[in-house]
Amino acid sequence: VQLQASGGGLVQPGGSLKLSCAASGRTFGSYTPGWFRQAPGKEREFVAAISWSGDKTYYADFVKGRFTISRDTLKNTVYLQMSSLKAEDTAVYYCAADRQFLRVGPVRDATDFGSWGQGTQVTVSS
Repeated sequence: VQLQASGGGLVQPGGSLKLSCAASGRTFGSYTPGWFRQAPGKEREFVAAISWSGDKTYYADFVKGRFTISRDTLKNTVYLQMSSLKAEDTAVYYCAADRQFLRVGPVRDATDFGSWGQGTQVTVSS
């Protein structure tokens, strides 16, 4: 499966951005998609995921209430709507797809994801 992330850019603190991740091959209707991020000098960290069934979402504590993950199964695309952005949200954001077919339960560990996009840079700065 190939994942193509887009939508990153430069935004002022308090602003919003919407990231997209289009998949070819493996479908998000069968494999849980998620978003991770990596800031300079830091390890990659989980941001959000949405179950393959679309009825469950999982968020890191630091984005709850600010970020929303969603998906469009017809377009095989997952989105990350980011609002109230802070300087500490600056990072390269990666989309990923679960390595397990029809996984039951939450997935947050990067090792659970077998396919990764190339990353898109998000910079929050005035």
